[in-house]
Amino acid sequence: MSVSRPLPVFSFLTTAYRTEQYLVQTIESVCGQTRTDWELIVVDNGRSDEIAAIVQSYASDSRIRLVRQENRGYEGGVTAAAALARGLYLCVLDSDDLLMPDFCARTGAVLAADRGVDAVGCDAFLFDDHGGTHKGYLRSIGFRARPHPGHPLTLTEMLAGYIPYYTGAVRREAWSAVGGYEHTSEEVEADVVMWLRLVDSGFDVRMLPERLARCRIRKDSVSRDPAGIEAFEWRIQRSFQTVVHSATRAEDLDALRTNLQRLRYHQAMRRARRSLLEGNPAVARAEVKAAFAQRHTLRAALVACSVSLFPQTMRRLHPLKQWAAAALGHAIGRRSESVSPP
Repeated sequence: MSVSRPLPVFSFLTTAYRTEQYLVQTIESVCGQTRTDWELIVVDNGRSDEIAAIVQSYASDSRIRLVRQENRGYEGGVTAAAALARGLYLCVLDSDDLLMPDFCARTGAVLAADRGVDAVGCDAFLFDDHGGTHKGYLRSIGFRARPHPGHPLTLTEMLAGYIPYYTGAVRREAWSAVGGYEHTSEEVEADVVMWLRLVDSGFDVRMLPERLARCRIRKDSVSRDPAGIEAFEWRIQRSFQTVVHSATRAEDLDALRTNLQRLRYHQAMRRARRSLLEGNPAVARAEVKAAFAQRHTLRAALVACSVSLFPQTMRRLHPLKQWAAAALGHAIGRRSESVSPP
């Protein structure tokens, strides 16, 4: 008589598309958890024989399951995995990213200690394919204060841009109540929208200060795909606007307005750098002025003067801000599931 395994506590939802070179590391990071009560559902989102072979090489571990389907986009892959998940807590994990060994232990401890907590986010290390480690995720989006796990995140904080790293642990009931990654169009970032929906719906979301994951930065995507960068920036802005109907308090509206101004400022400055690299100082000047209109910063004013007076010098001082390269590179790599043919 066969003995069934107990239901897992954690369900990792991983959609894989053109990440054959990274997938083994991702799976191994799950296998390396200090807790063993997890399952990993890998969706071969495009019917890659190599991805299927990688997952099937772990066939001796019944916690790891393979789902094969035509490419239904990133959200479609996550949703397919969620439909088969059996765990109490659902965790999205991209097929090129990694977990630290104590991810399950730390997030699970918070959720087990208080049934009123519905989801737990964390910080993450940013690293590149060459082994270099950058500053953490939270610092990369401009937050330096240490999160307190006893503090429920507010809608005001979320609208200000304080969004947890995409890999967190969300109770099944909360995930289902907000629809998970379902009902999100390709015009928004599904993880940002889900975190916003959770808090907007009254769920208790906490943030751990530890870096419990590792986010791979694929900078080649940033340098080669300016159109992808532009599209990502607009998706981020639209993501925050999805809950604007709930932002009725003055502090919520102020937080949203300030955050959108910050995003548009960085978008315009990025366009200015790109225009300089392409040898178009006139467009660069216009973009710097647009940035200054969003935020009257000394930096924008100095860049505007420098572009006008020393355009050739500025072309040699163009490096992208690390936070932008990090977020954009990772997101564009993820978005390739939605825009590339199978």
